[in-house]
Amino acid sequence: MLRVSWTLRSRLWCHRRLVGVMLACAATGGCFYGFAGGGMPPGIKTAAVLPFENQTATPELQREINEALRKAVSSRLGLRDAAEANASVIVRGTIVRYEIDAPIAFSANPAQATSSRRRLQVVVNVEIFDQVHNRRLWFKDGISAQGDYAENAEAAGRKQAVDRIVSEVIEGAQSQW
Repeated sequence: MLRVSWTLRSRLWCHRRLVGVMLACAATGGCFYGFAGGGMPPGIKTAAVLPFENQTATPELQREINEALRKAVSSRLGLRDAAEANASVIVRGTIVRYEIDAPIAFSANPAQATSSRRRLQVVVNVEIFDQVHNRRLWFKDGISAQGDYAENAEAAGRKQAVDRIVSEVIEGAQSQW
C-alpha cells in the first residue's frame, strides 16, 4: 500500500513539474507555432490567377470565377497576388460547361406550368502550376458544382456553384501538403 501511494505521489509530482515547465516556457519564450503559406510548399509566396478559358456562352462566369479564386488564394492559402511573370504559382483553367434551367421543384398548382426552383451546373478544369520548380502542383479535370436558384435569379445559383468550385480548388491545393 505504501509503495502504491509513493508511485502515485511521484507521478503527480512529475506531472505538476511538467505542467510548470510548459507554462514557464510559454510565458518566457512565446509560441513558436505558425503558418507558412497556408498549405503550400515552402518558398511559394505569390500567385497569379489567370482568367479561365471560357468555352461557354456566359462571359460573366469567367469574371466571377476569377475574382472568387483570387480572393480565396489570398485569404485561404496566404499567397500574395502577383503578375504572371513574377508569380511563384499560376492558377489557370477552363470553363467547360454551364448548364442552366434544370427544374427541380414545381408549383403545387396543377394549372400553373412554371417551376419555382431551378438548378444550374458549372464544370471546370483547373491546374495549379509551380513556376519556380517547373512542375504541376495540383490539377483536376471535371470539377462539377451545382447551384439552386429561384426562377429569374440565376446569378444567385451561379454564385453558389462558383463558391463550391473555389472551395474544391483550395481544398485540393491544401491536401497536397
